[in-house]
Amino acid sequence: MGLVLAKRPIASCNMQSSQMAMAKRKRACTNPNPKGGGCGFPFVVGTTLCALLTLWVLWSIKEQLNKFLLMPAATILRREYEVILDPPDRTFYDDPHLSYSIEKPLKNWDEKRSEWLRLHPRLAAARDSVFLVTGSQPTACKNSIGDHLLLRCFKNKVDYCRIHGCEVYYNNLHLNTKMESYWAKVQVVRSSMMAHPEAEWIWWLDADAVITDMEFRIPVERYKEHNLVVHGWPNVVYAERNKSWTGLNAGSLLIRNCQWSMDLMQVWAQMGPISPHYEEWGKVLTSVFKDKPFPLPDDQSSLIYLLWKEREKWGVKTFLEEGYELESYWLSKLGRFEEINEGYIEMEEEVRGLRRRHAEKVALWYADLREPYLKERGWLPLSRGRRPFVTHFTGCQPCTGDHNPHYKGDTCWKEMRRALNFADNQVLRNYGFVRKYLTSTSVHQVPFDFPQRDVLR
Repeated sequence: MGLVLAKRPIASCNMQSSQMAMAKRKRACTNPNPKGGGCGFPFVVGTTLCALLTLWVLWSIKEQLNKFLLMPAATILRREYEVILDPPDRTFYDDPHLSYSIEKPLKNWDEKRSEWLRLHPRLAAARDSVFLVTGSQPTACKNSIGDHLLLRCFKNKVDYCRIHGCEVYYNNLHLNTKMESYWAKVQVVRSSMMAHPEAEWIWWLDADAVITDMEFRIPVERYKEHNLVVHGWPNVVYAERNKSWTGLNAGSLLIRNCQWSMDLMQVWAQMGPISPHYEEWGKVLTSVFKDKPFPLPDDQSSLIYLLWKEREKWGVKTFLEEGYELESYWLSKLGRFEEINEGYIEMEEEVRGLRRRHAEKVALWYADLREPYLKERGWLPLSRGRRPFVTHFTGCQPCTGDHNPHYKGDTCWKEMRRALNFADNQVLRNYGFVRKYLTSTSVHQVPFDFPQRDVLR
């Protein structure tokens, strides 16, 4: 009790002292010193200096402030969360006469694109930037497994783009109702160029094409003098006699985002369904390509015709790729995926570093590590060779089911699943699992140091 009573007077004295100090400070401010002291003068001076400093800052940034105040409200709000900003300067997008339609020519694209990239330096195109474009029909598949196969084919392309840091666009509409089937790609590619001026290359890949080497890098550096890259053979495309409509395959092609490509697509499209001379072009093509199985023009034979007839204009800038399989015919890979896989497993058994577990983000580093061993081994026999980059199921028609009558039964669907599983195993392994058989949907956990510890074989 005594201790509590002893503390109360001390607390009371401290409170009184504080109140007296505050009263003195108030008197000092309300009774200014005749010699110029007190607290009023410093306050006024400080406030004045602060106001002058604010005016100076606003004056120095008046141009930026004017632009900001003149922006639409939606643009200002977007700046709250967008990383990439769109400056208020006018670009080709602001031209009301600009058309995305393949039926109208697009002029000065190189200048338009260069100016847009100047205004967006963070998005300036690199020499190796690739934008993958694919797509299918707008309606559901008639084939009972068609939608499932197309979904898996799209997943395959998304996996590849994730590993390689590129973007992908899937179109399932006819952007031009006249340009259907294989002709639809021309309009989609053109629109993709305009929507992505930051992309140096557009890679069109048919929906029924499967990327079967998930680590392969497209060697775009070898195409620095070219604007179009397709898998094909010069001795067939430019032959004067016995020409074949399969001298190249347009199901997988790289096209540079430039005016040359815009002009080519414009001319190319004029041989298609938008042309009033569509049927006449069909007669021309069937007279040139004796092995062409149908009378109307298709995108592939039309492209070969243009390259051949106007080689100086279009052929010189076109690279017919034979060095790797930018597109390979699926029948040539029939029964080979297991053998190819065995070859890679044998190599990993010999080189410990190649079978080391790693994150998906560094997968391409291991691909580079494997490359000299691939070259050293020589890959003989061929059946245990390098993985094909793209396996194209041309003629299979997975959506309609109306495959080439030369293909027996459900061979197409079985082989598509094998190819997709072969590619998916390359992805799954980084997630700790793999299929034991390419025909199976079940997976097994990959043991440590696989394949040295031979569990799954």
